[in-house]
Formats: sequence, structure tokens, C-alpha cells
Amino acid sequence: MQIEIFTLCNVATKDGSGKLNILGTFNNITAKQTPIKYPPCELAIRLRFEKSEGGNKTMKINFVGADGKPVLPSLDETFIVRLLPDESTANVSLIVLIPQMKLKNFGDYSINLVIDDHLVGSSPFYVRKLSHE
Repeated sequence: MQIEIFTLCNVATKDGSGKLNILGTFNNITAKQTPIKYPPCELAIRLRFEKSEGGNKTMKINFVGADGKPVLPSLDETFIVRLLPDESTANVSLIVLIPQMKLKNFGDYSINLVIDDHLVGSSPFYVRKLSHE
């Protein structure tokens, strides 16, 4: 399995032909003070699977702090990887709604992608204090 896209964004959509559309990708939030309340957003994910990896999959998205401890509840999804007989690989595009994020501290965070109980990828996420210039 390969991760082709794994990004936070304002909005993501899929059309009928499977195209994944992403608007406003980001990995930084700035705020004047804590706690930070960030409005709902989405996580756009595109994965590529080999023929031998077809079938039912479980996915967990974990938001963790620099200490590795969860800062938001885990987001769990299931999906199916289907390959046509003449395909050697298959793409799966997923859009996960992230409810309002409530973060207690400024700092470095990570968004971890777990497929079938294996950590397969991670993306940094930064929460910084708004500086007055």
C-alpha cells in the first residue's frame, strides 16, 4: 500500500468518476490563545493498493501530541479495496470529516494513519501562537 495523498483541508469532494477534489490544504493553525477551537474540516486521503492487498480494510486516524498521547478521539472507518481483473493496482479515495478540534496547547502534533492495525503514515500538524508584528 502507498499513501498518495494524506492532508487536512477545508473541503474535499469526490465526483462520480472517482476524482478527489481538495480545497484549502493546511497543516498549521495559529491562534491568539488557548484553548483553540478550530471549525470542522476534512482529511483527504488517497491510497494505492496492490492486487494482493484487496478486500476489507479498517482505518483509524489518531491525532496525537508530541508526547504521543491522543488529543482528539480516534476516527474509525472501514472500506473495501476492489480491483478489476485487468488492474494491477487500485486507488481508494477517502474523505474523513474532522469535527471541531479543541486543542488545549500550542505545539507540534501528528496525524497518524493506521490501516488494519498497522501504522502506515503520519503527517505533522502545528499549532502556533499568533505573533503580533
